[in-house]
Amino acid sequence: MGGKIGIIGGSGFYDMEGLTNVKKVKIETPFGNPSDDYMTGTLEGKEVVFLARHGKGHSISPSELNYCANIYGMKKLGVEQIISVSACGSLRKELKPLDIVIPNQFVDRTSQARRTTFFRDGIVVHIQFADPVCGCLSKLLYDAGKEVGANVHLDGKYLNMEGPQFSTKAESELYRMWGMDIIGMTNLGEARCAREAEICYATLACITDYDCWYLDEATETVSLDMIIKNLLKNVDVSKSILRTVVKKIGRERKCACASALKDAIVTNPAMIPAKTKKDLELIIGKYIK
Repeated sequence: MGGKIGIIGGSGFYDMEGLTNVKKVKIETPFGNPSDDYMTGTLEGKEVVFLARHGKGHSISPSELNYCANIYGMKKLGVEQIISVSACGSLRKELKPLDIVIPNQFVDRTSQARRTTFFRDGIVVHIQFADPVCGCLSKLLYDAGKEVGANVHLDGKYLNMEGPQFSTKAESELYRMWGMDIIGMTNLGEARCAREAEICYATLACITDYDCWYLDEATETVSLDMIIKNLLKNVDVSKSILRTVVKKIGRERKCACASALKDAIVTNPAMIPAKTKKDLELIIGKYIK
């Protein structure tokens, strides 16, 4: 059954209070294991699926995340819209720690060692990705943030770095010159896989710190302790936003996300290997028999 809302919790966000009728679900995928078991339940009258991105206890590094498995599992459980909650650093003085940004663009600075596409092993798909998040879902998130009194910013450019190390000062200054607004380590891979799976995707990027570019006499050096303290405050606000926004999300999708694969599959169906076709049946089945 479709129409469910997926929530991916980032650093510090390992469960979703308020879920009722909770069930733990283990999903097997053709792409390996997801980060953790999925938690399904009801939140504010809506069917919700929750996944801790880094696993319970935060045991999975950003560079080790299995994006394909995580998103495939959401698809298998009937999720059509995903809200991702992530910690990030600010590259703009006006974007302050404890603010929340709902980015509308990404720039990739990973090493490309991460798998961020379902489509290889005999199938080629070129999907439109000019607008990498769902504008409709992002606007709902923004409105919910305003409703709960969060200092939330709609739109922004998210620089997806590799990690797990933080930036050098030279890198941080370079990203500012490029016009980036925030920096994180996880969201672009999720956005790519969600688009390929025809799932709406939007991000609550919670600012924990100014990246290392910004220091003055009133600002302490960025430390893990400071980041963790702000992270926990952001998690509480994010959960309040999520409880508010799920009430506003409807089952009918009027965006282009639901048909993103239409006309994007380049490979002749007869040439797609049987195993690849079987592994991707959940995603491409309505287009290729």
